[in-house]
Amino acid sequence: MTHVLAIGAHAGDMDLTAGAVLAQHVLAGDRATLLHLTLGERGHPKMPVPEYADQKRAEAERFAERIGAGVRFLDYEDGLLPEDEDVKMRVGDLIRELRPDVILTHASESIHKDHARTHRIVLDARFYGGLRTLERDLPAYWAKELYFADNWEDAEGYQPDVFVELTDEAYEVWSEAMTGYAYARGETYGFPYVDYYRALTIVRGAPAGFRRAQAFAAPKGSRDLRARYFGKGNTA
Repeated sequence: MTHVLAIGAHAGDMDLTAGAVLAQHVLAGDRATLLHLTLGERGHPKMPVPEYADQKRAEAERFAERIGAGVRFLDYEDGLLPEDEDVKMRVGDLIRELRPDVILTHASESIHKDHARTHRIVLDARFYGGLRTLERDLPAYWAKELYFADNWEDAEGYQPDVFVELTDEAYEVWSEAMTGYAYARGETYGFPYVDYYRALTIVRGAPAGFRRAQAFAAPKGSRDLRARYFGKGNTA
């Protein structure tokens, strides 16, 4: 059984960019967990921050339930995500607890600083999680595979090289689950996230010969390891 852990800066980030693959793993009998470092509670121009925080948490819980995944939250503030040893250790401890085979997170460059910080946090957290000489409450655990999701806000320099073919069932489960997020429906700043990410599965799938796919990038220097655990689908 493969366990895929998707770590996002905000509730909704990994849901849209990797949610179809998470749903597909669950349908295949694997485990999937979403970890949100913040709720993304400052992302609504009309709602008070505390009110939108409650809404985003409920939306994230509902999305996870719909695709059959687990969900965890950390308590950092949207737009103020720190990049310090505390957050890296906390994420590292969760890696030790959850013991994922695969970690999915943001690419290194982004127009949102929380995304870029999450990328670096996860790299160090993976290291801390696997460092045997670092004594924590739980024993060390090395997550073998790491990939970066295909997010329009993280597009600078992004070159996907792993393309996971989606089954119709996984696509439909994810496509419906996405609509539970108000921001994905375009109700915050108007960007048509649902339409965009549905269309992106066709754009990423076509060059690989698939009807639909979600795309990921492997870390530099690990191209030969692509999809060893992740690739129950196919790669390009």
